[in-house]
Amino acid sequence: MSPLATPSERPLVRRVAVIGGTRLPFARSDGPYATASNQHMLTAALDGLAERHGLDGPGAVGEFVAGAVLKHSRDFNLARETVLGSRLDPRTPAYDIQQACGTGLQAVIAAANKIALGQTESAVAGGADTASDAPLGVNDRLRRILLEARRARTTGGRLKALTGIRPGHLVPDIPRNAEPRTGLSMGEHAAVTARAWGVSREAQDELAAASHRRLAAAYDRGFFDDLVVPFRGLDRDQNLRPECTPEKLAALKPVFGLKDPGPTMTAGNSTPLTDGAALVLLASEEWAEARGLEPLAFLTAYETAAVDFAHGDVAGGEDGLLMAPAYAVPRLLERTGLGLDDFDLIEVHEAFASQVLATLAAWEKRGLPEVDRARLNVAGSSLATGHPFAATGARIVATLAKLLAERDAPGRGLISVCAAGGQGVTAILERP
Repeated sequence: MSPLATPSERPLVRRVAVIGGTRLPFARSDGPYATASNQHMLTAALDGLAERHGLDGPGAVGEFVAGAVLKHSRDFNLARETVLGSRLDPRTPAYDIQQACGTGLQAVIAAANKIALGQTESAVAGGADTASDAPLGVNDRLRRILLEARRARTTGGRLKALTGIRPGHLVPDIPRNAEPRTGLSMGEHAAVTARAWGVSREAQDELAAASHRRLAAAYDRGFFDDLVVPFRGLDRDQNLRPECTPEKLAALKPVFGLKDPGPTMTAGNSTPLTDGAALVLLASEEWAEARGLEPLAFLTAYETAAVDFAHGDVAGGEDGLLMAPAYAVPRLLERTGLGLDDFDLIEVHEAFASQVLATLAAWEKRGLPEVDRARLNVAGSSLATGHPFAATGARIVATLAKLLAERDAPGRGLISVCAAGGQGVTAILERP
């Protein structure tokens, strides 16, 4: 096609179908998956998806897109290595993607764009993360000494450099859950936002308890039977507490925002460090029809945003670290001509209960209607499942698509995912 092609010569944008999804039960860090790498978990999820949807034939999938937030150097080609160790055709192209907690949803969007433009007919997208097998870096002072020794041209020069090593240099650099620009952890940033928006402890505990209650009910009715693949002895999310109530959560001590009076955020209304993987199968309608697969829903629109948290959040302003969806969703709705009342289901990633409540309040401040809680995270979300960073987006896409499909009627769902670095990724799923 020439650069000056007429409109009739340009490719049409196709609808992108969500065919299904597979994930592992999410596990608390240093638990059942403590020795499982990102690749191990991603491969297990991919094999489960391939088995359920017949993807192990030659050329069955056009592309594989996945990522992880906590990556070892051995994960430099994570998606491709996962393909080579899985049931998928080894000739399947693959590439990595990373956008903090938005990685899984951004991987879905990247794959969907190629399908929409006719560049491929099908793709698998998602992510994995392990907080148990986090990479440990060489102490930076030791690294510099080793590099100096490597650059030395003589044995004497190398030995001279190595004599500079001290016991303190052997302490590894351990990954920190802190923003490089501020030095504050995600929880501490969320505590600033909770205070700025006046989010109460009671409201947070109620939201957290509802997440556990709804996830337990979804498991009990068999909703996850074709979405979750047992792994290393788990067949349900390890963080799930069916007996969780606001009263029990009220007994927990705050863990974030302790320097200020009246802290409200506890381990119970915050997500724990978690290990797991999740994937989604996407395709054109033609591909699905040729294989006798019924789409669950269609991915129709998406929007990303970012905020200046380094100045706004620390100063107590509205641009909190996890508040980018407060801007992304209104922009998405304006572009599509939709309102919140046009959605049957709304999925807001629960990094912290306070962050969900602050986001809902920010939407209202920007003129959107109050979200009916009966439509919010109806099968539970991250407070109950846990949150392996790069896996969460794919988990939500697959869950929402199936929720729409089981309604057996036209419907629409909204996805909102906050991410480290002051970013947000949002999307719309529809079932005609």
